[in-house]
Amino acid sequence: MPLYKTITVNNTTKLYIWKIEESEAELAKPIALTDHCQNRLNGMKSDMHRKGFLSIRHLLKQAGYTDFDLRYDEVGKPHLKDGNFISITHSHHFTGIIVSKTDEVGVDIEMQRDKILKIAHKFTPIEEYKTIANVSALTQKLTIVWGAKESLYKIYAQKGLSFLHHINVKDFTFADEQTTAEILYQGASSFYKVVFLEFEGFTCVYALKTT
Repeated sequence: MPLYKTITVNNTTKLYIWKIEESEAELAKPIALTDHCQNRLNGMKSDMHRKGFLSIRHLLKQAGYTDFDLRYDEVGKPHLKDGNFISITHSHHFTGIIVSKTDEVGVDIEMQRDKILKIAHKFTPIEEYKTIANVSALTQKLTIVWGAKESLYKIYAQKGLSFLHHINVKDFTFADEQTTAEILYQGASSFYKVVFLEFEGFTCVYALKTT
């Protein structure tokens, strides 16, 4: 069972990461799905997407839940029936969930690819990174910023929220392994703790709402 990593964030929050190494049949055998989720699975054309979907259900099991405990609201944000907070991510052969009893949470996993350099201006003020001459380091940092903003967007879950204009991630060094962020949208401000880690060419970022 390739549960890749479990991180205890605090006394009430855990992050679970799965590395997909099984066949779809192996992942599907022990998992029961709601009719809604079975229909979603049946409609997925990509083998990787189907395996990612099923592996997330294995992560739910690790956290003490089943597919029947999970629901999605009108904007696609996941919720647990017991009121605990959850966020879900899938990137290639890695999936992850973060579950908290007390904090609104978001998580994102991204493969580190230099194509992010081409789209960076769409989600962050690229002029702030001109001092980073090394392409590898720039790719690494921008992937963290993108992952942070994805995580925050998953928490906020409001249509119209702009990565570029409404979400600000405070600058950080790689050694920090964490930073803070603010969302300022429609006159309301909220603050978040952001933590990042890297493994096998991937970046995982998770966020917790603080105020």
